[in-house]
Order: sequence, then C-alpha cells, then structure tokens
Amino acid sequence: MVTGGDEWEPVGDFGVGFWLVLAAGALGMLLTGSYRRSLDDKLRFAIPKQLREQVGFPLQTSLFIGPGTDKSLVVYPLETMEKLGLAMDKLNPAARDARTFTRLFYSQAQPADVDRQGRLRVPNELATLAEITSEVVVLGVRDHIELWQPAQWDQFLASNRTVYDELAEAVLERCSASTATPVNMP
Repeated sequence: MVTGGDEWEPVGDFGVGFWLVLAAGALGMLLTGSYRRSLDDKLRFAIPKQLREQVGFPLQTSLFIGPGTDKSLVVYPLETMEKLGLAMDKLNPAARDARTFTRLFYSQAQPADVDRQGRLRVPNELATLAEITSEVVVLGVRDHIELWQPAQWDQFLASNRTVYDELAEAVLERCSASTATPVNMP
C-alpha cells in the first residue's frame, strides 16, 4: 500500500492488489470518461481536452503507450511509467509470471509524444495488436488512459454491465478492508 504517496510495500503477485497499489500512487490524477475518436491516416487521434489537461498538456507531452488487458492499449505519463517500474522491481525476477509480463509489456511499450494539436499517434504494431483501425474508444481509467477498438469496447460493456453491482460490492469491500475508511457506493 502507498503511504505518503511515494513509498511502496511489497505487493506480491499480479493480483488486484498490485494494480490498486500502483493506481493509488499515480500523480494524483483522476482520469474519467469515455470518448469515441476517429483516427487519421497516420493513426493519430485527438486526446479529449479533459484528459489532456489532467495529464498536464501542454507541459507534459511525453507519454508511453503499451499493451493493456482485454485487447486494449494503455497510455501512461512518464512518472506513472516510472512508478510501474519501481513496483515491478519489488517482484521476484525468477517468478515466471513476472518475467513473462515484464518481457511482453516492456518490449511492446513505446514512447508516444502528444503533438501541439493534442494528438497522439498509435504505433502500427500496437494498433494491429488491439485491432484499432479507423476509430478508437478513449477511456479515462483513474491514473491512465485506455484505447479500445469500438466493437470490442461495446462487447466488453454488454458482457459486464449486468455484473457491475456484484463487482462494485466485491472491489469496494476489498478497498474498505485495506483502509480505515469504508468505501461506499454512491
């Protein structure tokens, strides 16, 4: 768990706790929202203004884009990417899942700069991996941005909307167990 925003305790394997600890320390950002954007012929799209401002554009133009989960892509600011690296350093390098994840993620992650018009280019290899062609769904997900192929996002929503209440109950219960303050559904 993060204390004071900068210190890390061991987080164990790649379970939910790992990602909750990583998210809790990230820049104090709160990225939210869902946006559909068209890609131009160079695979560029305009990052929504709300998300650009939250990641610090125009002062912060260096981001990293890499493979995400569920056939999505993730976009991290440099500081969040560095914190991910620090969290990974705490894992056992001999553990097969840690080695495999590290190789797969870092070998495919790439620096990505935001241009003056607030556009981000999706590298060809990553666009192919996520099956993103002419349109992308851009999600603000707490401390990072996710990019989805629209039909896959729609399918993900359709498959998971019906279990939202159960997911919320289980996740918020775990959050409450790890803090002194109960986390309640709005």
